[in-house]
Amino acid sequence: MRRPAPHPGTESGADMSLPRVTFGIIVLNGEPFTRYTLRALYPFAHEIIVAEGAAPGAQNVASSDGHSRDGTLDILRRFKAEEDPENKVTIVTAEDEGHPNGFWPGEKDEQSQAYAKRATGDYLWQVDMDEFYRAEEMARVLAMLRDDPTITAVTFKQITFWGGLDYRVDGWYLRRGATYYHRLFKWGHGYSYATHRPPTVLDDQGRNLRDLHWIKGETLAARGIHLYHYSLLLPKQVIEKCDYYANAEWAMRAGAVQWAQDAFLSLRRPFRVHNVYNFLSWLERYSGPHPDQVQAMIHDVRTGGVSGVSLRETADIERLLASPWYALGRWIVQRLDPVDLWLRRIRRRLINAGAVRLPAAILRAAPKPFD
Repeated sequence: MRRPAPHPGTESGADMSLPRVTFGIIVLNGEPFTRYTLRALYPFAHEIIVAEGAAPGAQNVASSDGHSRDGTLDILRRFKAEEDPENKVTIVTAEDEGHPNGFWPGEKDEQSQAYAKRATGDYLWQVDMDEFYRAEEMARVLAMLRDDPTITAVTFKQITFWGGLDYRVDGWYLRRGATYYHRLFKWGHGYSYATHRPPTVLDDQGRNLRDLHWIKGETLAARGIHLYHYSLLLPKQVIEKCDYYANAEWAMRAGAVQWAQDAFLSLRRPFRVHNVYNFLSWLERYSGPHPDQVQAMIHDVRTGGVSGVSLRETADIERLLASPWYALGRWIVQRLDPVDLWLRRIRRRLINAGAVRLPAAILRAAPKPFD
């Protein structure tokens, strides 16, 4: 059994003034990330509250009673029994919230609210099971909160990894704001979690915390602090996500399952590699650091310490990144980004210009964005 490191303000004898953080997690089919994510958060946590189970749109990738079909719930309970010496972990299911069929209603708001209403920390830090932070960067964030208690919300710029630890994805969708994740919020009596999309917390006066003292992702990225997002790392994970996106009404991605086959598993669409595939995107090589627990997870998958999970082969990625034509195409696509933005604005204005009453033929002929 791996015993987690102590919280910076407890057994280690470090600074007792660090704020207490409640980490809130929603998870369905979290393997193989589950143990590693909890181990990464544990030293920094006042508590970790995990809402496990499926929303209605995820029925295809859930068990008949609304839970993970890859053993995530059992692994959470095993972690609680074997690796939680300070009793920091709480597991919440739909049944605990009065939904006997095991499925959570709605589309993630209820799960977020379930962990939020149980939170007793000074801050609420939302984490997906495939999101990590480097330990030294988390320590810097906690120190920032300690030094400036007026901070009410923190957004992180993510690095999205694709198919392996040596590759990242970038693209128009990410560059237009989607690379920034609202994740950390001040918390206290009377505060409430309003919506999951986007993550929004209100204070005891009903004010959106991002309207107060908000630290933006650009600010933290300039300081070298990022969210390391492994959402497109493993075939199992990507196939399950795409099945969910194809059936979730909010996502509007009916072609997600086909995208997984064409773009992720086979690289037949090298400029549609992000799963929001109606925007152009591309792959880049990554040579920077990774959080320790991610490296431990990949090592365990490679050496058989984690069963039932395989890594993606990377020979085709290497060939693509070594290709001069791909480098040229990537350069062109990046420079088309502002052109596409301009065309979208023009088309939107034409469509919304009801007073102009342009003929339908002219509207159809208006430049359409590159999607």
